[in-house]
Amino acid sequence: MTLLQAFILGIVQGLTEFLPISSSGHLVIGQHLFGLRHADLAFDVSVHVGTLGAVVIFFRHDIRALLLALVRWRPSAPRPSATAGNTDIDARLAVLIILGSVPTALIGLVIKRYDATLFASPLIAGVMLIVTGFILFLTRRPQVTAQINPGSTRPMNAVRVRDSLLIGVVQGFAVMPGISRSGTTIAAGLFVGLAPQAAARFSFLLSIPAVAGAALLVLVEARAQGQVQLAPCLVGGLTALVIGYAALAILVYIIGRGKLFTFAPYCWIAGIAAIAVGW
Repeated sequence: MTLLQAFILGIVQGLTEFLPISSSGHLVIGQHLFGLRHADLAFDVSVHVGTLGAVVIFFRHDIRALLLALVRWRPSAPRPSATAGNTDIDARLAVLIILGSVPTALIGLVIKRYDATLFASPLIAGVMLIVTGFILFLTRRPQVTAQINPGSTRPMNAVRVRDSLLIGVVQGFAVMPGISRSGTTIAAGLFVGLAPQAAARFSFLLSIPAVAGAALLVLVEARAQGQVQLAPCLVGGLTALVIGYAALAILVYIIGRGKLFTFAPYCWIAGIAAIAVGW
């Protein structure tokens, strides 16, 4: 992999990890177009660590509050409620993120057995991009969300255990290339009744342990295979971090305006193009 290819793929990862158009799907397509038929595991780790860094920096105050609350929380203490003080609410949210990460990990480990097939096929990525587009399209009208879950727009402190588990399940299936993790988990949050900003914030906080865990597993595999090209990894990772931070800020703004559905046509077009490439 050349440094120019690493730079371009870093931009692709930074943009598509947060914009709801599937980073994995675009990386599969990009590597296919560059003639890179076999995924560079170390490079894949580097760009995902780059976008993980963007999330950590963007939500650094939230993460600090959650970690401090979790350290201070004791299992013997009364269960934090949605109406408790800020520290208790943060502890409750931290526990919900841990719970939501469990189904993500279980589903992700099962799907990972087939990654050699899934991540080598632009055809599969294209089909899943079209599926992502339809999920995003369902958020088009507020009344659609209201029909799915009447009385929606609950705030962040009203996330329930079943909400966390459902969003965690959705995040697990988003391991498949072409399924946007951010798009589908935020949509799931909207469908269970969360306010747009709450759905986005919970989605990205939930992504931190999932992305970190997946990166660690791939890193172990990459070291075992000796697949490490330091320069492309650094270029791709740093590019993904900078571009990812900007894309995250843009997406949070768009979600606040209730415009998540505007990415649906792009997913459909990209999906059709990927199918044409991989056919």
